[in-house]
Amino acid sequence: MEKRYLTPKEVAQATIKSGVAKANLKSSHMLILGAFAGIFIGFGAYGDIVIMQTLKNIDVGLMKFFGALVFPVGLILVVMAGAELFTGNNLMTLAVMDKKITLKQLLKNWVIVYIGNFIGSLLLVFVLLKANLFSESATNLSINIAKAKMSLPFEVLFLRAILCNIIVVLAVWMATAAQDIISKIFACWFPIMLFVLSGYEHSIANMFFIPMGKVLGLSTSWTHIFTINLIPVTLGNIVGGALIVPIAYYICYVKNNKEKSKTFSAN
Repeated sequence: MEKRYLTPKEVAQATIKSGVAKANLKSSHMLILGAFAGIFIGFGAYGDIVIMQTLKNIDVGLMKFFGALVFPVGLILVVMAGAELFTGNNLMTLAVMDKKITLKQLLKNWVIVYIGNFIGSLLLVFVLLKANLFSESATNLSINIAKAKMSLPFEVLFLRAILCNIIVVLAVWMATAAQDIISKIFACWFPIMLFVLSGYEHSIANMFFIPMGKVLGLSTSWTHIFTINLIPVTLGNIVGGALIVPIAYYICYVKNNKEKSKTFSAN
């Protein structure tokens, strides 16, 4: 019978292998694929706004639920079509812990991909604005979303971002385990729907939501966008996606496996 999924130990090794490949990409490829990921996540975020603006006067719960149903398309595109997403690449720490790549390689990838994500998000904001795709209702909702994100204190953003990227990297982890397209789609869909519905904070999604609110009329500066929202959210995403999940899985599925292999060889 054909095997349709990888075990957690196999996923750990596949993630390490992927981390090595990502670390060795050309800088130009990191930037291009990073821009694509920013656009892809923006596609999901825009769809989220379009659906929510039609339901905001009916029921808040339904509004969030149906918006959350659309948002995962962004990560599905990243995983299936191929792109470099900063939050997903937080799993590269597994390859660092396994000494397959250096910390310098990791940071290079993160910085370039993060910049690419931001460029892609802004490009999509510009195109959507020029394409006149925002109704009055969608405009008001976009401004309110951005305003709400900019009004949260550091510790709230930080904690919500930790929760967010635990879920995001687990979605990527499960998509790696899945061995067919449909399974990969479902592996991405439900976790990402959950984080959006729960109100967690994703740095790359905020690169779309807040600049969109700004160009549509929210009074804020680019400096404030970074210092008030993106920096605390990015730090929280790193804690959740680059430390908590990879460290736990390294201990359980990589380090423990190595120790058993050494013991077996010694015997």
